[in-house]
Amino acid sequence: MRTIRSRVFGEVEVSEKQCIAFPDGILGFEFIKEYYLLDIDNSPFYSLQASGESEIAFILIQPATFVRDYRLSIGAADMEALGARSVDELLDFAIVTVPENPAQMTANLQGPIVINKKTRVARQIISLNEEYCTKHPILAALQEKNREGG
Repeated sequence: MRTIRSRVFGEVEVSEKQCIAFPDGILGFEFIKEYYLLDIDNSPFYSLQASGESEIAFILIQPATFVRDYRLSIGAADMEALGARSVDELLDFAIVTVPENPAQMTANLQGPIVINKKTRVARQIISLNEEYCTKHPILAALQEKNREGG
């Protein structure tokens, strides 16, 4: 266990199992190679906290939480870079954008964060599924999914 600093959570105890390596960084943050995946209590959201950069964190959500029949669509080069043979070996998250009105929050389904469950190596990819967009409304999709019983 070690302690990291987060702008949102203050000092947080983390385990090495929460450490995620991004050899190529995240778009716009290529200089940061290590993050910690933190649960946000009682919510479907996570915080991806940059190691050593307390001011840099991303809010994440798993797309299947709010998108009916969501399917990760990933290219062979990304699979190879992640060291995975099957999408079953991967976890995927969408980066959430929270505007002034949180009811209008969106998720980037076109550029998901994909993590190899075993090695904890990750990268941001470009989805091969062109149905997904960079500003998918989360709350409207959750309401629709709940209405449909999903």
